[in-house]
Parts: sequence; structure tokens; C-alpha cells
Amino acid sequence: MCIAVPAQLVSIDEEKDTGVVEFSGNKMTVSIAPVSPKVGDYVLVHAGCAIEIVEIKLAEEILDIYKELEELTREL
Repeated sequence: MCIAVPAQLVSIDEEKDTGVVEFSGNKMTVSIAPVSPKVGDYVLVHAGCAIEIVEIKLAEEILDIYKELEELTREL
């Protein structure tokens, strides 16, 4: 099973066609070649690549689900 995680794009390196995204306080560099996001956009990240730009509302819903799952696993 493959999972793509929504992350917010915080900067772009146009020469390398990469961007820095932030997810849960972690920042990482990903390829943005498959999509054309702008700083501030939320993108789905899979295997180091931004594969889709997503609406903020959907990204927030997915991130809320991840937070709920994290809280549930702490209770076990």
C-alpha cells in the first residue's frame, strides 16, 4: 500500500525543480517537477515527490486524521 502525505510548500528552488515542504514540524526537500505549486500550497508527497496540489480544506482534514491516529496509538 502506498501513502501520500499532505505537506505545505514553504520554498522553491526553480533551478533544481525542488521545494521544501513542512509536515508535522519536519521539513524536507521534494521534487515538484510533476506539479506546478506555489509557496503556501499544500501538496501530496509520495516517495520524495509532490504528486498533486490539494485544496487547503482537504489537506487539513487529512492532517486531522493523522493527528487522531497518533493520539490513539499513544493510548495503546
